[in-house]
Amino acid sequence: MSEPHIMTLQERRARALGPAYRLFYREPVHVVRGSGTRLFDIDGVEYLDAYNNVPAVGHCHPRVVEAQYRQAATLNTHTRYLGTDLVDYAERLLATFPAPLANVMFTCTGSEAIDLALRVARHRRPGTGVVVTENAYHGTTAAAAAISPSLGGFAPLGTDVRVVPAPHRFPADEVDTAFPAAVRAAIDDLGRHGHGVAAFVADSIFASDGVIPGPTGFLRGAAEAVRAAGGVYIADEVQPGFGRLGTGMWGFARHGVEPDMVVLGKPMGNGMPIAATVVRPELLAAFGSEIRYFNTFGGNPVAIAAADAVLDVIDDENLIANAERVGAHLRTELRRLTADCPFIGEVRGAGLFLGLDVLDEHGRPDAAATDLVINTFRDERVLVGSAGLGSTAVKVRPPLPFSMDDADRLLEVTERVLTVLVRDQGKDAAR
Repeated sequence: MSEPHIMTLQERRARALGPAYRLFYREPVHVVRGSGTRLFDIDGVEYLDAYNNVPAVGHCHPRVVEAQYRQAATLNTHTRYLGTDLVDYAERLLATFPAPLANVMFTCTGSEAIDLALRVARHRRPGTGVVVTENAYHGTTAAAAAISPSLGGFAPLGTDVRVVPAPHRFPADEVDTAFPAAVRAAIDDLGRHGHGVAAFVADSIFASDGVIPGPTGFLRGAAEAVRAAGGVYIADEVQPGFGRLGTGMWGFARHGVEPDMVVLGKPMGNGMPIAATVVRPELLAAFGSEIRYFNTFGGNPVAIAAADAVLDVIDDENLIANAERVGAHLRTELRRLTADCPFIGEVRGAGLFLGLDVLDEHGRPDAAATDLVINTFRDERVLVGSAGLGSTAVKVRPPLPFSMDDADRLLEVTERVLTVLVRDQGKDAAR
């Protein structure tokens, strides 16, 4: 009689959690500890984290951990009691935005914040339609999923949602006029079908579309187009925000545009569940007085303590300047390393947010080769991700303290990854 099968952790996870939960990498990493820009697996093996933006100021930053611990040992409740810390943080956060964005509502996740922003945008507005880019991702609630084409065909878009090509689909010297024109055409189509328009939603690095840093300027035209039609521009800063792009706190500022609403999420509490919707008061006036809105855990004291500590660390450790300096070094060196590799296309990005296109032997985007690259990085103990339509770009988006030494380690590994890519693609070409 054979020994009974002992289930692996991966098998137990699949049985308990079901098929909707996904794991990164062909050989998943069993992570048990994090520190700064490093993750450690169950065997003590160290990985360089070049992907996770949730721990924006680094895994388990001691100042954030201490702030959470201290507050958890004092008080944790909801926002229907008066509290100094909540108001202090709200004022501090709002001071980082253009003056017209003067109200903030707290949630637990970016998806909830997008959901709330859509509710505000549609309240007392004759149109309900929303315009997004072709492979946008804005969240997983029913409302957020309905404006997230990157979730695929089995997560259908709303009937009042229209997609426009991502900005890199247009010639660079035409995008400032062509992209707004595409937004206007989508708005016109919503009008023809009786929906009208409530909002244009975009993140300023177009992360899910493949990491598109510019040229800058075309978002102004898109915002003007949606406002002219009676809608609002919602900036999704969940991924590009909190200094990641290296030129200020918020990605939309690179485009010289002021949104009507801004959605924040993942990095805000360095792993604590806190997010927010920042709003022009005139948009919130009717909604706030006519709609009963409450979020039990949104803006709870422990989450606020973590979020406040994150702002301290960003300021005190000059992490925005670090993102610009290290990111520029990475872009320059990655372009040098890949210049003669026929299977890597454009290397692009801003600050510590980079994308690299992976190509087949005919110069076309290649999802299988991208998967090979990402898993080869993983085997070399460097963690990166994917982006773009069909997941054909490598996404590099590390914690903000990513150092020059970290960057040089990534570059050293990149050389070995390119050797594997060239060898593998050469075999495919020979078949």
